[in-house]
Amino acid sequence: MGEYILDLVTQVSWSPYVAGAGIGVLALCAFLLSDHPLGCSTGYVKISGLLERTVRPAIVEKNEYYRVIPPALDWQFFIVPGIIIGAFVSAMLSGSFQFVWVPALWADTFGPGPAPRIAVAVIGGILLETGARWAGGCTSGHGISGTLQLSCASIVAAACFFAGGIAMALFLFRIIGS
Repeated sequence: MGEYILDLVTQVSWSPYVAGAGIGVLALCAFLLSDHPLGCSTGYVKISGLLERTVRPAIVEKNEYYRVIPPALDWQFFIVPGIIIGAFVSAMLSGSFQFVWVPALWADTFGPGPAPRIAVAVIGGILLETGARWAGGCTSGHGISGTLQLSCASIVAAACFFAGGIAMALFLFRIIGS
């Protein structure tokens, strides 16, 4: 059994069924242990609030948003570093880790300079987090936890996330990058 698990975690690509089952168990644990849905955009809000609290604590205390979602070192905060650490450990175990500033597809389409790639990534991250807060959750919040609860709003939001992602990829790599 141990050898099977070791073979499983050292694969470069996991079976979508195994990964889906793992995410389902994680979402179930989040509901059972914290009575909150699984999602990572709240973690970014908590990080932002903690950083702002070090610079302007009075502003954080007056902010109504932070009264609803208080900046704290809880499991929702640790989802973000957990994703980064988990991805790193997985890449190391599978032997596929490589440090790349500019992915090959981006370099082939837009050139090898890291500055445009970093600028687009930062702008995209800001837009993504703004949209996640506006939609009341991110792709994992709506796409995993919301659809798990059969929330109509989450099903529509998840469909829109996929449609928007596909449209943006086509725009970037077929229209701008052609």
